[in-house]
Amino acid sequence: MKSSRRDEAEGKWHKVKGKAKEIAGKVTMNRDLENKGKDEKRAGKTQEKVGQVKKLVGK
Repeated sequence: MKSSRRDEAEGKWHKVKGKAKEIAGKVTMNRDLENKGKDEKRAGKTQEKVGQVKKLVGK
C-alpha cells in the first residue's frame, strides 16, 4: 500500500498532467485529448483525496 504522501504527490502530478493535456486539446481543437486531460485531472484529485484520508486515518 502506498503512503499518504506518495498518493498526494502522485495525485498532484496527475492533476498537472491532466491540465496540460486539457489545454493542449483546446489549443489544437482535439476533443479526445481535452477529455483525456479532464479525466486524468479528476483521477488526480481523487488520488490526492485518498492520500489525505489515509493521513487522517493514520495509515
